[in-house]
Amino acid sequence: MARPYHPGPKQFVFGAGDGNDQQVLLSDPQEAYVAFSEFFRGRDADTYTVEDVRAGQRLVLMPGQGVISRIDAGGQGRSEHLKVDRANRYMPSAMLFFENGYPGLDHFGQWFSDRADVDASPETRGTTRAAAITTEAAAIAEVARIWADSGIVDPSDQYYVFFDSHDVGDDRAERAELLGLIEFLGLERVDAPAEAADGEVWVRTDSRLDVECERWS
Repeated sequence: MARPYHPGPKQFVFGAGDGNDQQVLLSDPQEAYVAFSEFFRGRDADTYTVEDVRAGQRLVLMPGQGVISRIDAGGQGRSEHLKVDRANRYMPSAMLFFENGYPGLDHFGQWFSDRADVDASPETRGTTRAAAITTEAAAIAEVARIWADSGIVDPSDQYYVFFDSHDVGDDRAERAELLGLIEFLGLERVDAPAEAADGEVWVRTDSRLDVECERWS
């Protein structure tokens, strides 16, 4: 079992592979975020690390590879990896880590335990991620996460619209995952209106989805 993420002051070590690691003792997530922002923006590195020394947890940002990793050395040890499609995702991930450590990033995107999976095509990543979800509760939670990131409810209240106003070339991994989960859950996908963006996915409302999406609203 992983060790709990301890509240209160935390000792962080910021690193960028240049030998000039910065050790800080901070008690507030916002304070930690500001300190790391200065560290991050003041360097041009392929890899940045944030280590919570006491919790034994580490966040690794790899802009050069387009990857984020999270590592928890407690208990059996675990690590997961995420493909980053937008440069503005790195600092939000750091804030979530400062707030709640390793589990704070649970709903940040498509995490894979195998580092090699993040190098697959977006469609393969999405299909692999969907196949790894084997319970209805987990599938509903993941569908709600995808919807919360870029979705709306149709004004008629009959449909959930995913990837609102997005082109079909956007969010390819998330779309592939969503389509797999729609099939797994037996949700009803409908044709989008003619005026909708070609990347939108429309799904008829479902009581299971209503409850979970309400948590994200």
